[in-house]
Order: sequence, then C-alpha cells, then structure tokens
Amino acid sequence: MIASDASTSLIAAARAARLHAQSRYSGFSVGAAIETADGTIVTGCNIENASLGLTVCAERVAMFKALSEGHRQFRRVAVVADTSEPTPPCGACRQVLWEFGGDLEVVLASLTREIARHQLAALFPHPFDRNSLA
Repeated sequence: MIASDASTSLIAAARAARLHAQSRYSGFSVGAAIETADGTIVTGCNIENASLGLTVCAERVAMFKALSEGHRQFRRVAVVADTSEPTPPCGACRQVLWEFGGDLEVVLASLTREIARHQLAALFPHPFDRNSLA
C-alpha cells in the first residue's frame, strides 16, 4: 500500500506521539494522530493508570485534545503500535471516533510501515449514535 504525503505525515506524527505513552502496566505503547478538515494534526498516546479501567487509549486522547482545541471536522486518524499486524481502535475508541468524527479513514501502521486502511464504518458497522436515541 502506498501512502500519500498527507498520510505519511500523519503516521509520522502518530509514531512520535507513541514515544510519550504511559504504558508501564501493559508495556503496549500506542500513538494516534487525527487530521482535521483544515489539515491540522493533533496527536495522542495511551495513558495507563494502576486502576486499568481508567486507562485512556491514544485515539481518544487525540480526539479529546482536538475537540478541546476547537476542532470539529476531521478527515482521518492514524494509529501506530509496535506490531506486525494491524492494531485497530478498541470498541470505546470506535464509539468516540464515530460520535465526533463520523466515517473517518482509519490508517493503521507499525513502527516501520503502513499496514492497512479502513473506513470507520467498516470497523464499526452498527454504531450507537444520536439516531439511536430517537
């Protein structure tokens, strides 16, 4: 798979963010980067806590940072982990990404290469969203 310059930059930002992960319990560091509609890249990393239920994944950190900085429209998210197989967002992250980003492109990468691309709708085919509350 050939990455565009935009996704190459996004993956590089996610790789750099991964270096800040607080993963002392699992040892599984993840970086994420979200590209906003205006091309801004906002990053996040996983942050673990001794009470593992309070851990926050890289994808949610990046989305929450972007939202807290006033961004409301997004193009894609990159997720990077030190794995040979793709590491897609967990269920909680898929819910948050869908809620605030819609059908984003999800770019999955390792430390050395892009592994896969998906539309979020393919990873999260029946989301719970505002339509579910009607």
